[in-house]
Amino acid sequence: MNRIAMAFQALQQKKRKALIPYVTAGFPYADITPALMHAMVQAGADVIELGVPFSDPSADGSVIQQAGDRALALGIGMAQVLAMVRQFREKDGQTPVVLMGYANPVERYDQQHGADAFVRDAAAAGVDGVLIVDYPPEECAEFARKLRAAGIDLIFLLAPTSTDQRMQQVAEVASGYVYYVSLKGVTGSGALDTAQVEAMLPRIREHVKIPVGVGFGIRDAETARAIGRVADAVVIGSRLIQVIEKQPHEKVAAAAADFLRPIRAALDA
Repeated sequence: MNRIAMAFQALQQKKRKALIPYVTAGFPYADITPALMHAMVQAGADVIELGVPFSDPSADGSVIQQAGDRALALGIGMAQVLAMVRQFREKDGQTPVVLMGYANPVERYDQQHGADAFVRDAAAAGVDGVLIVDYPPEECAEFARKLRAAGIDLIFLLAPTSTDQRMQQVAEVASGYVYYVSLKGVTGSGALDTAQVEAMLPRIREHVKIPVGVGFGIRDAETARAIGRVADAVVIGSRLIQVIEKQPHEKVAAAAADFLRPIRAALDA
């Protein structure tokens, strides 16, 4: 059982919901990410999603696009992201870390370092899960097998438009948890329709037997609490990026923690 499974098992025993913050690696400063990750854990994060900067993030809105552009300008690529995870693991051997991003940086890493280098090096760094936005489940069976052999979960997105067939395809290869995109759009867009989420989750659970997290559109304690009533996990990213983007270096970690604490409290209420 890897760290993601253990985290959700412990939460379920306590009847708590997972808080999963997303931050872009290397944003807003190239060296800030490990300290930021530790601060988020201290504020109540159960899993951390770490965005791998990419120049064409098709599923992301302007907030995360700009964060990725800034991180790329600071020289952050996959090798640097894995180094951040290794540094985080020096003090935290328990909190699950999921890399979220796109196929290009993964495939480029293998081109530079050899076949299957990403899986090998991600496992060695202490990565627990990978969510590749543009890897459809029907093309991922072999990649999923290699990741599982290394103790890493392959996580998939589901959307309001997902058919029962798509949900079943995801269920056959996904592990760790499934990420339900609550909006028809990119990250940070639109208003969250909690009634639609409540209606969709039972359909997803007919096919998917692992935990279901919900993200896209969760911006505060109120929306997090509403989603936490029906989902196993709440994912929050764009609003967190906005909170830290203009902070001076010495205040980034504290600002993130101050933002997350009331959300943690709302989920536990």
